[in-house]
Amino acid sequence: MAPPEARVIRSEHPDKVRMLVLETDDPHPETQKETGSFGEVLNEVLVSAGEQHDPKLAIETVVHYAVEPRGGRIPEPSEITDEIHAILITGSVYDAHSDEPWVMKLMNLIKHLWIHRPDIKFTGICFGHQILCRVLGSKVEPNADGDWELSHTPISLTDVGRWLFRLPSSEEHIRLHQMHLDHVVDPPSPSKTDLLDANIEVHVWGTTDHTDVQGVYISRRLFTTQGHMEFDEKMVKRQLEMRVESGAVEKSDAEEALETAEWMHDGVLVAKAVLRFFHGEDDKMR
Repeated sequence: MAPPEARVIRSEHPDKVRMLVLETDDPHPETQKETGSFGEVLNEVLVSAGEQHDPKLAIETVVHYAVEPRGGRIPEPSEITDEIHAILITGSVYDAHSDEPWVMKLMNLIKHLWIHRPDIKFTGICFGHQILCRVLGSKVEPNADGDWELSHTPISLTDVGRWLFRLPSSEEHIRLHQMHLDHVVDPPSPSKTDLLDANIEVHVWGTTDHTDVQGVYISRRLFTTQGHMEFDEKMVKRQLEMRVESGAVEKSDAEEALETAEWMHDGVLVAKAVLRFFHGEDDKMR
């Protein structure tokens, strides 16, 4: 049963994972009109990636809008039923390092579920990546020089990154679109939180010059990405447009980033890895 105000995008596949998407922002109005909310966009990306995967991997999506300042609501822990197997937290224009009431409520929900629902697997994109890492003891802050990481970006892979994406040892990078000023300074660690057992292994799967922690992996629990697997050329251009209009990004920086908006990226590769994680394929491989 879906939480109140939630929308369910159903799958008829018998071997599906049911994912709750906590939407922490609204897309550009034109994107909303053409393809729907961020949860709907992510569902489409993951369903498509699952169809392309061998073997096929199915997903069913529950979408819940969580931005309380804009009429959303953080769900109560009791609303996250046993039918939910995974939670994805989207990107956002809000700061993951802020102490706004709704951000703190989101963190408290994550903490509660991390402790009481060890069966749930968590993933997050951009803001979602940052807020999950913050809950697990990481420091999140703006880039010290005020520089944004924008549009098409090569990410240097660690050995764990190559394993997650099923790439050969000779493959040094994947490429994703980025849209962030804030970053995770240090990965989660048992030394920083009592939410992680002392013997837990926390892996960083990729880095860039701007952001050392491009994604975090904890077996059976967590798989995050700073980059956006769901962005296409239109979305990149529109997100840049909104940030220029708000004054967050300089027009010259946006124009430079626009030059790479149409370049091929590895969003499907990342989506397939997220699906394998949700379905427990990483448990079988490691």
